[in-house]
Amino acid sequence: MFNKNKNSENKTIDGTATLLDFIAPSALKITPNYMQIGEKFTKTFFIFTYPRYLNTAWLSPLINLDEIIDISIFIHPADSRDILKNLTKKLAEVKSQILLQTERGLVRDPILETAHRDIESLRDKLQQGNERFFKFGLYVTLYADTAENLGKQEEKVISLFESKLIYPKTALFQQEQGFHSTSPLLLDKLVTNINLNTEPLSTTFPFISSDLSANEGILYGINRHNNSLILFDRFKLENSNTVVFGKSGGGKSYATKLEILRSMIMGTDIIVIDPENEYQYLAETTEGSFFNISLTSEHHINPFDLPIPTEDEKPEEILRSNIVSLVGLLRIMLGGLTPNEDVILDKALTETYASRDITTDSDFSKMTPPLLEDLETVIKGIEGGENIALKLQKYTQGSFSGFLNKATNINIKNRLVVFNVRDMEEELRPIAMYVILHYIWNLVRSKLKKRLL
Repeated sequence: MFNKNKNSENKTIDGTATLLDFIAPSALKITPNYMQIGEKFTKTFFIFTYPRYLNTAWLSPLINLDEIIDISIFIHPADSRDILKNLTKKLAEVKSQILLQTERGLVRDPILETAHRDIESLRDKLQQGNERFFKFGLYVTLYADTAENLGKQEEKVISLFESKLIYPKTALFQQEQGFHSTSPLLLDKLVTNINLNTEPLSTTFPFISSDLSANEGILYGINRHNNSLILFDRFKLENSNTVVFGKSGGGKSYATKLEILRSMIMGTDIIVIDPENEYQYLAETTEGSFFNISLTSEHHINPFDLPIPTEDEKPEEILRSNIVSLVGLLRIMLGGLTPNEDVILDKALTETYASRDITTDSDFSKMTPPLLEDLETVIKGIEGGENIALKLQKYTQGSFSGFLNKATNINIKNRLVVFNVRDMEEELRPIAMYVILHYIWNLVRSKLKKRLL
């Protein structure tokens, strides 16, 4: 299976590992009726008999089965001319059998009469172009941690098929070919196909599952298609981000608040940026923290705050990252920066931190971060920084001084934290959002845990 082509680019000098060496399992065992790949046991079987009539969504129980399963469907178009010849020949055989039984005076055989009607109907549809014939192969591979569990899964799957008069068979001595056939390689190594026309083939369409449920997580609602519960844990998905769309008054806020409450029960921390003051009551009811960020608010966030470095971070990286973030903030506050002003600010910010004895070798947990007014003082002493210092006075001494020129006095310890920006002036709202998001990012990076923002 994982053979190395001597003429391929993977050929290396003695002792050098290739890509195949890294992706290949530690061990591989192939037996007549199962395979062991590393620590996993696999078993492949194929379907060899179908009933006369297939219901729509007959694959649904298998697709919705709570087991690790690979299913491959191969559909190979067949030449209608060859099929018509075979049908004509088969029809003649059936007719002759019916005539022989009639001549002998035997009781009519309903099986032969049904076959006669089906063959004639199918032949007519093929001649009229209403149907086409295909060679259809359905292969299923099961996975389990032990051979015993593999056997239990096999019994469960086989019972599902046999309840619909569909009969599977283990791919004896072809487990390797079966594994390849159910891998995403587009290879039909088993080549065990059944002839199906268009109508029954359409019932094998696999995307018919309407269940939106998992074994764990929070309740999101009820599936209107089948009245089943919608349960899932967003943190176990490949990407846990979500977006909520809906018309005005459709229940977006209600659904979001309900998810917040149920997530808190499961131990998840919640951080909300509230532009319309919708979450104050929720925060107060759940004994959470509510911070009103505005010019006249008693709650303040100092953009010069530095997070405590984690085990895989260096103080130098933290300080440099925060200086870059502050340059971005000042670019918004000052309405843009020239290249010369950018250089001046980068130098001034480093000196501002140094004025509080904060350097790349400092212990940030024991240091008091500077304020915006400290940056203004430093810039005044730098050649070419007079214009920047003048612009900063609006935020340190002017009408906006109550917003950014204060030490941080909020403490996030509760499970639910709400930042309200409704009362913030429109001109300052982008700045407030920038500061809040930077504060939240420093919080998130300092301690990894389940959080919803």
